[in-house]
Amino acid sequence: MSDQIKHECGIAFIRLRKPLNYYVEKYGTAAYGINKLYLLMEKQHNRGQDGAGVANIKLDVAPGQRYISRLRSNDNQPIKEIFGKINGYLEDVQDKDPALLKDVDYLKENVPFIGEVLLGHLRYGTFGRNSIESCHPFLRQNNWMTRNLVVAGNFNLTNVDELFDLLVGLGQHPKEHSDTVTVLEKIGHFLDMENQKLYKKFKGKGYDKNEITDLIVENMKVHRILRNAAEDWDGGYAMAGMMGHGDAFVLRDPSGIRPAFYYYDDEVVVVTSERPAIQTAFNVPIEEIKEVDPGHAIIVKKDGSVNLKEVRKPLEKTACTFERIYFSRGSDKDIYQERKNLGRSICDEVLKSIDNDLRNSVFSFVPNTAETAYYGMVEGLNEYLNGVKQDKISKLDPKASDYADKLHDILQIKPRTEKIAIKDAKLRTFITQDEARDDLVTHVYDITYGSIKKGKDNLVILDDSIVRGTTLKQSILRILDRLGPKKIVVVSSAPQIRYPDCYGIDMAKLGDFVAFQAAISLLKERGMEKVIDDVYQKCKQQENLPKDEIKNFVKEIYEPFTAEEISAKISELLTPEDINAEVQILYQSLEGLHKAIPNHTGDWYFSGNYPTAGGNRVVNKSFIYYVEGKNKRAY
Repeated sequence: MSDQIKHECGIAFIRLRKPLNYYVEKYGTAAYGINKLYLLMEKQHNRGQDGAGVANIKLDVAPGQRYISRLRSNDNQPIKEIFGKINGYLEDVQDKDPALLKDVDYLKENVPFIGEVLLGHLRYGTFGRNSIESCHPFLRQNNWMTRNLVVAGNFNLTNVDELFDLLVGLGQHPKEHSDTVTVLEKIGHFLDMENQKLYKKFKGKGYDKNEITDLIVENMKVHRILRNAAEDWDGGYAMAGMMGHGDAFVLRDPSGIRPAFYYYDDEVVVVTSERPAIQTAFNVPIEEIKEVDPGHAIIVKKDGSVNLKEVRKPLEKTACTFERIYFSRGSDKDIYQERKNLGRSICDEVLKSIDNDLRNSVFSFVPNTAETAYYGMVEGLNEYLNGVKQDKISKLDPKASDYADKLHDILQIKPRTEKIAIKDAKLRTFITQDEARDDLVTHVYDITYGSIKKGKDNLVILDDSIVRGTTLKQSILRILDRLGPKKIVVVSSAPQIRYPDCYGIDMAKLGDFVAFQAAISLLKERGMEKVIDDVYQKCKQQENLPKDEIKNFVKEIYEPFTAEEISAKISELLTPEDINAEVQILYQSLEGLHKAIPNHTGDWYFSGNYPTAGGNRVVNKSFIYYVEGKNKRAY
């Protein structure tokens, strides 16, 4: 994605199912759990560069001993900083007495993060705040072990205001108006209720207070807590949590918007946002890693037992397609193939844009995340050329004296592929903060000079997605034009982004999308401003309706035009005035997307079909803000 878009966070959960001595004997270290957590987080670091955090719960510690540890960082290299500190604790033990590194009782009593239940989080802030207070895991502390709660998640809720008001209605005073704090307190409230209910039950049966604590641990129904807490949540989420006594869970939203994968054996239970992280860290085959079903939670009790429970009634599965197009690492077997399918799917449009002139066309990609789709496109071009070669060969006279030469020439026909644009990795580290991004955007890419025949060649560049088009216009197209191509064709392997996301991707303002700008421009050019006014009035009329009754009238902005007309206007809007080459921008079709990625149907940012009622409320509000000139998020 040539545009810088912040997106989903990542989670990594580990529960060790054996006593720590087992890992010392088998793997030579009591830090087996924290070492594996480091691997899981590093293998998902693409999911968060604004911050990170880890938390650990130690089982069965004596009163007076610390049993919850947490570290968070918003450093430029947060994973490195966190695990550097944790390694520092172990180095102190090494300096004191190396033999103590194998003494589990000593380590558990004296060294943070040497425990059985571990949770890691990688943060991409979807708007603005990159303070350490915004980093997960979040902690709700209590003097009763079973009332402590640690929460971290990859999520965004559309109805935070409503949930906040419910908490206030319970008599609470939440310390912050955010979905994270709201979720923490909502789960915390029902955790308190579960404790109270069980305490009352066993007290009535004559048990003393110490006995009651053990009985609460044994009888706590985590799925019941989650069912009550999540009843009103509207959004996409993979929510992980740990209770102070050792129960833990990962809950997935009913539409399966956010991803979650798990694996367990007799040694460990592992849950992550991405499947390859588990494959790599634990060396297990792909077949043994399962997806957490929508609306379900994987629950690990203190005794190590594992259960999958339905918490919310599953809805139609609409897993986020952007995960497959861009966000998740392409090393996943299925994602790799799907991205190739996306590139292959758009070949016909590419050939049409260059009048099938492959001899005078060079193909490349930008940025590196588009490389896999690019391979698919090149494979598709080669398939087309195989047909061309077959046709040409069939017309040759095998008896002709120049047959061998002509056959050789035909067999040499292939797409001209080059590495044209190279992202400057050194600059990349400086543009994770919003403020610094614009100043550096024009210098982010270098180009390969001499790779194009000036004034003669077409240059086809594959991008995995075009959201705002800012980087294309300000930087990439200008730089590519220096090579002297006759025409530049930018191909998006994703369809036009037309609607805001409200489930964890930083695409919240309609006015930012170049596809929306193109549709508005076309309406104005053709004297159809009334459509804008009508949609605004319809949105205002349903502004205060219950979210279940709100419809997405913003679709009417696009209805008068074909996708091709909007793409043509986008090409016009994004072409810098001072370049020589003709510019054409092509987009994947919705049909092509779903053919390439058949098992992930969440396409609301392309189609406007939101999987939750809160999505329609967000797009409604976003359009109102656009018309009223309010430059702010709609949730």
